[in-house]
Amino acid sequence: MQAIDFTKMHGAGNDYIYIDGRGLSLNWPELAVSMSRRHFGIGSDGLIVARTSDRADIGMEMFNADGSVGMMCGNGIRCLVAFAIDSGMVAADATAIRVETASGVLTVTPIRSNGRVVAATVDMGAPRFGAAEVPFRVPGQSALVDYPLKVADEVLAISAVSMGNPHAVALLDEPVADFDLARIGPLVERDGRFPEGVNLEIVNVLARDRLRVRVWERGSGQTMACGTGACAAAVVTKRKNLTDDAVTVSLPGGDLRVTWPGTGPVQMEGPVERVFEGSWPL
Repeated sequence: MQAIDFTKMHGAGNDYIYIDGRGLSLNWPELAVSMSRRHFGIGSDGLIVARTSDRADIGMEMFNADGSVGMMCGNGIRCLVAFAIDSGMVAADATAIRVETASGVLTVTPIRSNGRVVAATVDMGAPRFGAAEVPFRVPGQSALVDYPLKVADEVLAISAVSMGNPHAVALLDEPVADFDLARIGPLVERDGRFPEGVNLEIVNVLARDRLRVRVWERGSGQTMACGTGACAAAVVTKRKNLTDDAVTVSLPGGDLRVTWPGTGPVQMEGPVERVFEGSWPL
């Protein structure tokens, strides 16, 4: 029986299956669905395939748990770099590693302890707010800031931003733990005003240097963390002058550190965790 080797990893609980895809031609969307199932597969938020790249040190191909193509994942790209170093795809002593994603080439700086990558900082690029960049379709609106988005019996004041993938950020007065994300999240994700779907972040501002965030992730549902979502939340609150340049974003799976001075690229730092390795029958 043929099988493929994999490594299960997570960043702040945002878990993915990693495969060295060099020279392989498989039905990756179908594999992502079967491997990602929580009770019948390995269990994950999706599948990330490491590729060779003509533009960077390594390529990243991402598939969500439902088999759809993912554009970028801030937690996933950190773990990909650690996987690539562990697998010998990238030099063990590499510092600034360039990764080609569907959203462009990003630079990841590994943080090591006892010779192993335990965390990383990612240059996430600059946030984008325009209608064609996010994208969204709302007549008369070139950017969305506190836009009243009515879904079911809720009206959310959402601000839209792209961090390489689309985000709708809603600041709440009620604790994010009390919000019915399982019901509202999929309605926002599939709202027709976002033609490519959208991630939803619900946010509590705890202090000028701390946020609490929950995420409904496009294609994966509720996740323990979302790196691009943490960045989106930090960017929106900074633009509202509710937070400082550097903020700790607390998600159900752990904390991420996001820095953005109000212009230019966003920097995100977070952990890398290896869970287990195995083989999956094909």
